[in-house]
Amino acid sequence: MGFTEKLKKRWGVKTLAQVVAILIVFSLTGFSVVFIEEWILSALGVPKEIPNWLHVVLFLLITLPVYQLLLLFYGFLFGQFKFFLEFEKRFFNRIFFRNKEKPKNQKQD
Repeated sequence: MGFTEKLKKRWGVKTLAQVVAILIVFSLTGFSVVFIEEWILSALGVPKEIPNWLHVVLFLLITLPVYQLLLLFYGFLFGQFKFFLEFEKRFFNRIFFRNKEKPKNQKQD
């Protein structure tokens, strides 16, 4: 099974064109966030002379929501909005609503 076939199976898509569109959306989103990061920080009035650790923390806090919005925007442009909307739902469920069920091999009371 080739790389693209594994991606199709993992992502639940049917065609190679969908895989390529999804990969393009991920790459455009990542590039865009890196490209606009400095602009966002300067627009918020963050000085360039801050310590590196603080810059990293601010980058993560500010760009995480921007990344998610850009992912949906580019997904819409490339006809993959439904895929990325479901991707976002899974992402936020993993972060905020961790499944607290018992493992399957444990007996229930």
